[in-house]
Amino acid sequence: MKLSRRVSWFLLAFGVWSWVIWVTFAKNLFKDASGLAFDDAGNPTAYLWVHLALAVTSFILGTAVGVVGLRGVRANK
Repeated sequence: MKLSRRVSWFLLAFGVWSWVIWVTFAKNLFKDASGLAFDDAGNPTAYLWVHLALAVTSFILGTAVGVVGLRGVRANK
């Protein structure tokens, strides 16, 4: 299957965007002062684990989509 140049660039941009958004989210999650991510004793809560799992999953999927886009961009040169 051959991807168009436009679709390849879109997939690559989506992969990069996914990393930027979720890295920022993960940083903010660990700096959380509202008490959602960590309880009063400083232990991680279920909120932290669920959102960390979402971030890791998005990193993996964003990387996969970005790699497909990168391969498409390289193939179109």
